[in-house]
Amino acid sequence: MSSADLAHEVARRRTFAIISHPDAGKTTLTEQLLQVGGAIQLAGQVRAKGERRRTRSDWMAIERARGISVVTSVMTFEHEGIVFNLLDTPGHEDFSEDTYRTLTAVDCAVMVIDAAKGIEARTRKLFEICRLRDIPIVTFINKMDRESLDPFALLQEIADGLALDTAPLTWPVGRAGQFAGTVSLADEAYPLALPADDPRRAALVEEIELARAGLPAFSLADFRAGHLTPVLFGAAIKGIGVADLLATIAQYGPPPRAQAADTRVVAAAESALTALVFKIQANMDPNHRDRIAFARICSGRLVRGMRLRQVRTGRSLPLTAPQFFFARDRALAEEAYAGDVVGIPNHGGLRIGDTLTEGETLRFLGVPAFAPEILRRVRLDDAMKAKKLRQALPELAEEGVVQVFRPLDGSPPLVGVVGALQLDVLQARLAAEYGVAIGFDPSPFALARWLSGPPAALAAFMARERGAIAEDIDGDPVFLATSAFMLRRTAEHAPDLSFRDIKDTERQAIASGVS
Repeated sequence: MSSADLAHEVARRRTFAIISHPDAGKTTLTEQLLQVGGAIQLAGQVRAKGERRRTRSDWMAIERARGISVVTSVMTFEHEGIVFNLLDTPGHEDFSEDTYRTLTAVDCAVMVIDAAKGIEARTRKLFEICRLRDIPIVTFINKMDRESLDPFALLQEIADGLALDTAPLTWPVGRAGQFAGTVSLADEAYPLALPADDPRRAALVEEIELARAGLPAFSLADFRAGHLTPVLFGAAIKGIGVADLLATIAQYGPPPRAQAADTRVVAAAESALTALVFKIQANMDPNHRDRIAFARICSGRLVRGMRLRQVRTGRSLPLTAPQFFFARDRALAEEAYAGDVVGIPNHGGLRIGDTLTEGETLRFLGVPAFAPEILRRVRLDDAMKAKKLRQALPELAEEGVVQVFRPLDGSPPLVGVVGALQLDVLQARLAAEYGVAIGFDPSPFALARWLSGPPAALAAFMARERGAIAEDIDGDPVFLATSAFMLRRTAEHAPDLSFRDIKDTERQAIASGVS
């Protein structure tokens, strides 16, 4: 393939995530985007009844039962010459690690805001993560068909709360029960099926004049730099404003960006293929016990049948059956380009954070693991299932469902999670996919921190504190503390060591200090 053809294919990719506070309408918006894009014929709703109206992006049983997203779903589809890779992330804070890893694989994000509630805590946290990664953000203000805050107040809240200029591209016509749709601010005629004497028409003209006079005009450069967000209004459940959002992503969303590695910056249009594994999902097809590594192609062209180098191990990996995903559905990927997200079937060799290349030794960094906030011992209800549990826990840990810590003193393993809902997911998946019933017992430890430092000092510390030392899934040493006070006291008495609450999955620690 010529460099011009490769550049053309890369330029028509748009890879984006949808982020929001729970219940802002993120999954409903995802379904409607897929319908507008021609990817599905009937958009489901999270709480709708009947098999035909089950959401496509929420495919796990626990997601459908609770009406929440607990894993990132990947959906690839083409619409009007643009290839979209849509990543629907969990909204609940208990699954923040999955969301954070997903944001390493996208070029822009759609921030969904509930028009009645404005910016909520989870939205603010996810925005900060996007800002740290310089990810441009498109804002969709949802639920304008319900009682809502004033649009100017919402825009001011975004500007003040997120330090982000707002440039509305559309404007709502009416509110709540009187909501009649949206109009483009670039359209002078405001074509609406409203009578000339309808009060909404006069209010619309006045509001648009105020918006044009008092708010910044859209600037593509400022948007790509992360200083400005284009804003669209709508009601996802009714499909209002969704087509405008997809068109905005197609027109203004950035094509695949250059990615920083440990030795250099990798440009998307380079001929050699590189890819980053950002997610592992096991048992998507329970009948076949499959295990899929989701990889973001960072540069070049993937062709089915090629062999890649797994940089962490140096092994050669044949791509015999790379796959495009549409939630749980899949299709063979004969070829893919920078920006695309592909699934690579494997039997445990690939890990989150792995870099794949055509031979070059480089590593994409910045795929973190966070110290858990909850530690529990696993209680096995049936001792005959102990072997099955020993198989299942590492597999689910590699997938990122939980973290597993094995104490060096031989006591039972601990599982660590960021939020309590992760324990529910672990329990449900062990029962459904492995036939293992478990419970949880309290742990004597409250905190876990990764250890690093000079080998001699580290070995002496581990020997002295053996009862409080464990290994994580990678075999890296972890210090277990009974309280924040004990953690600080221990750290003061071991000044040569670092106690870290974040670990890069390529084993390069991110300095964050004791907390």
